[in-house]
Amino acid sequence: MVHSKYYLLIILMMIYSDLFAQDQDILGKLQEIAIVDQKVMMPMRDGIRLATDIYRPKGDRPVPIIFSRTPYNFNPYRDGELNTRMLQSAYDAVQKGYAYVVQNERGRFFSEGEWDILGTPLTDGYDALTWMAEQEWSNGKVGTLGCSSTAEWQMAVAAMNHPAHAAMVPQGYGAGVGRIGDYYEQGNWYRGGAGQMLFTTWLYGTQHDPMAPKLAEGIGQQDLQRIQRFYDMAPRYPKVDWKEGLAHLPVMDIIKNVNGPQGIYEEMITRKPNDPKWYKGGLYHDDMDFGVPSFWFVSWYDVASSPNLALYNHIKSNASDESIRNNQFLLIAPTLHCAYTRATENTIVGERSMGDARLAYDDMIFAWFDYWLKGENNNVTAEMPKVRYYTMGANQWQTADAWPPKEARMTTYYLNSNGNANTRKGDGKLSTKKAGKDNPDTFRYDPMNPVGSYGGNVCCTGNAINGGAFDQQEMELREDILVYTSEPFQEGTEISGFINSRLYLSSDVKDTDLTIKIIDVYPDGRAYNLDETIQRVRYREGYEKEVFMEAGKVYEVNLTPMSTSNYFDKGHSVRIEISSSNFPRFDRNMNTGGNNYDETEGVIATNKIHHSNQYPSHLTLPVIQKK
Repeated sequence: MVHSKYYLLIILMMIYSDLFAQDQDILGKLQEIAIVDQKVMMPMRDGIRLATDIYRPKGDRPVPIIFSRTPYNFNPYRDGELNTRMLQSAYDAVQKGYAYVVQNERGRFFSEGEWDILGTPLTDGYDALTWMAEQEWSNGKVGTLGCSSTAEWQMAVAAMNHPAHAAMVPQGYGAGVGRIGDYYEQGNWYRGGAGQMLFTTWLYGTQHDPMAPKLAEGIGQQDLQRIQRFYDMAPRYPKVDWKEGLAHLPVMDIIKNVNGPQGIYEEMITRKPNDPKWYKGGLYHDDMDFGVPSFWFVSWYDVASSPNLALYNHIKSNASDESIRNNQFLLIAPTLHCAYTRATENTIVGERSMGDARLAYDDMIFAWFDYWLKGENNNVTAEMPKVRYYTMGANQWQTADAWPPKEARMTTYYLNSNGNANTRKGDGKLSTKKAGKDNPDTFRYDPMNPVGSYGGNVCCTGNAINGGAFDQQEMELREDILVYTSEPFQEGTEISGFINSRLYLSSDVKDTDLTIKIIDVYPDGRAYNLDETIQRVRYREGYEKEVFMEAGKVYEVNLTPMSTSNYFDKGHSVRIEISSSNFPRFDRNMNTGGNNYDETEGVIATNKIHHSNQYPSHLTLPVIQKK
């Protein structure tokens, strides 16, 4: 009889053997249909060479190209095993008649040069498109594809209108959005002038230390192909408990405090939302043109759904070429960042079931590229809805000609209370009628005891935050959270579109933050978060200057719009939470009027939210009535 531990070992060996066979299988299948040309060092105009792997169909017929440019490690050999995910992507593209080209950004892994997130020269993207279009195996048309940081560079390059850039599919692309209207995101670095701490954790595990080993200058392709099998230039970063790590002060020393790599973080953390440096790199800003038909992917629980939607609308309205304006398509899924294909028959996001959110995402992407890169008359632009969006609560896909849907009617809900809106047990109400007399709600915000981020629209924060929809009831027992709830809906009501909020604030400090969260409250009390935002009050008049408060004076604060599509069934209510912190989703305001990033001590703020005829604090909801 086999001992249990040996039986387990046998099972594990069988599983490993099966996985190894699958690895070899995908590589073998790819080699059967593709010409594999790895570690091509593509030259840029300044002589820097970017490491590029090319997988293209066998034969002499010119083919279109799907191009993925990334700061991440795509080496096909990693830790002694094959990178099956990347090879599968290459196989799928080649099988459908495309060359699949994947390239590292400058200064990343085998690529030469110095890496600067958001500051990589736009000419790198342009030069890569030129090089690919001129290859004898290319039909001259390139489509760009990628999610997150593999998407962020696409928009600014699309503004350059390269003749070979025939189509693009940017997914979860907020890291490439600079300034769009009222949003000064600067690549997800800010929201409402407050820092988004995702970049602290992301850069810890991404930036390469300047002391890191470098390859010999001018190393050839044959040597690169040889050493990639056992040396992939990938650092190994020790794991960090970011629940504790992000609490360190000052903020500028967080990576240093966990013995992380040196890099660009310490410089970037000092920039203000309108720093000139944001406009010199690879971000897309609203004073730039746009020249590429695009199929945009957004998700409700991503870090930048509202700015991403604002960018889509901006391109549709402002691209100089009418044909480009008319060929912008949008898909909004109910998922976390870049988690589209992980939707299941019962898609759970956080704690809430979103139902069956599956779609044939890959089929839609290839149909899009078939039309624009191959010239196939598949009617994709005629049959695809301009906007396909998922309505949570109803748990169904819907379509529209624009975002927000044209049926949405902006409805104003005013804040009301008798001055006791603290916690969900208080008397805070949302009403379509204004409050008469001003009975401001008061709360104390202590930077040393901030309101914790619980769920939400997040990305890339390690173990510090679990994104998605979570029941907020326990959080709403904090005295530093003001809670305002509507009467239950008497009939089903859909809220789909941008949600605007205007609050009237007085405080006893020079500067503070205002946070807001919108919530679906079930009849049994469950309260699921939908979206959230923040405004650093010193930037209430714009990001060109800082304007501090005077004690006791009331100020109008307009927060950046939130977004959602959610069905509130009969008996549900809409709720908002207001506070001054959402940490570590956003960095803490130390309330001093100082830099925040170099401070270790804050002051407690006593903040008041006013609501009356004179100070009509409110939010406007895009309401679609349902039976």
